[in-house]
Formats: sequence, structure tokens, C-alpha cells
Amino acid sequence: MQYNPITVSDLNLYIKNKIDGDEYLNNVLVKGEISNFKHHYTGHMYFTLKDEKSLIKCIMFKSYTTKLDFVPKDGAKVMILGTVSVFERDGVYQIYVKAMKQDGIGDLYKAYEELKRKLEQEGLFDKSHKKKIPLMPKSIGILTSNTGSVIRDIINVSTRRNPNVYLKLLPVPVQGKGAAEKIVKGIELINEKKLADVIILARGGGSLEDLWPFNEEIVARAIYNSEIPVISGVGHETDFTIADFVADLRAPTPSAAAELSVADTRWVRKKTFRL
Repeated sequence: MQYNPITVSDLNLYIKNKIDGDEYLNNVLVKGEISNFKHHYTGHMYFTLKDEKSLIKCIMFKSYTTKLDFVPKDGAKVMILGTVSVFERDGVYQIYVKAMKQDGIGDLYKAYEELKRKLEQEGLFDKSHKKKIPLMPKSIGILTSNTGSVIRDIINVSTRRNPNVYLKLLPVPVQGKGAAEKIVKGIELINEKKLADVIILARGGGSLEDLWPFNEEIVARAIYNSEIPVISGVGHETDFTIADFVADLRAPTPSAAAELSVADTRWVRKKTFRL
């Protein structure tokens, strides 16, 4: 038997028509936990819905998001009503969500809230315990990945503000199994060897799962017990981790952490010359 080849576009269109023709998939009710949530500036919402075994991509257009009576976030358990279809260009099937309601709190988010409440009651977030950040630190210990934009941004911002500042990078994994333990060892090593005047704990943005090492109790207690001031620069401005609450200073981004830890000596030199 001889087959005539078809294009990728034709195949994706064929699959789309098959799925669109399934009456059940045109109006399906699904429950799961939100992950990788993004609220686009256009008003559309993009996220992943998952359970213990599987996940599926979802999109909710602005015309439907405006009808929501709550703000979706990573870790939230929800029920969604929508249509399963194929995005032809990428050959990806996803749920086009028409309605969504809360269905309890996700396991990770619940664990986050419970630990936050526990540590707050113990006093780990108290302002009275927070140490002052040195005005002109000579050396800065940086705990982050040794690759990627985060460390490049910190180096660029720091050296631009003060070319003479001494940056000491202790590479640590910033997500995944074992990351929390490595972060704790890094904090303890900088304290034990007195390697820096201030510590920057940093990573880029991500989902609740990606940022989870910074929500671990052992990391929170290591920050609290650090004799050296700790600046937390984890995620984006809208991300809040347990590390942020315990740290002596919270920066909205890694670049901001560098700005807050390194005095701008350009201004000092300019003032000196004017005198």
C-alpha cells in the first residue's frame, strides 16, 4: 500500500478537527491544581492544571477572566469548565477555559501557609531581630546558581555601583531535590569562615514548585540564625517566599538585591570632586 505524505499543518488540522468533533471534549469539567500561572498584560491567563500523575496546559481569555470572583495563583485547587482543542501552530492540545471556581487549597500552598503561620508565631519574622545591612560592605557572599542571568545581573549591577567590591560566589542549586540542604550549607559556611559582610540569596522567578527550596523550614532557620545579614532576592516582585519574610531585607528581584547591598560609589566620588 502506498501512502501520500501530508504536511505537518495538515496533520495538526486533522487532529484538531477530530478533537473539536468530540462532543464530550467541547464542554468538559476538570479539577486539579494550578501551576506555572501567568496573568498576561492582555488580560489572558495561562497556566497548567495538574494532579499527582499528569498535567495539561490551559488558557483563559480576558472575556472570561473578568468574570472570576477570585484571583488564581500557583498551588490553588480549582474546577474549570472548558473546551479541549488543538493550537495548530505548535501542535499542542490544551483546555480553553470558560469558567473557573475554587476547589480548596493546593497541597503546596497549604504547606506554605502552615509553615508561614508557625514561624511567624515563633518570632522568626520579627523586625526586632533583623540586622542592619552594612552601608559600605567590602565583600558580598552570593548564594545562587553559577550559570544564567541572575548571577550576571548581580555582577553587572554590583561592579557598576562599586568596582572595588569583592563578590564571593558560592554556587548552589536553586530548585529541585537537595537544593534546600545546599543553601543551608552555603549560609553556614559563609558564617563559619566569615567570608562576607552581607549575604545575597537569589534566584529568578518561577512556579511555586520551582521556588520551593526557599520555602523550606531548614532554609528559614539558617537565615534566622545567620550572624551575617541576609538579603533575599528570590523570584519576581510578585513572588513571596518564606525566605523573604525571615531575611533581614527583602529585595523584589536579584538585581535589586545587588543595588541594596552595594553602595553607589559613583555618587560618593562625584560629591567628593565637587568639594
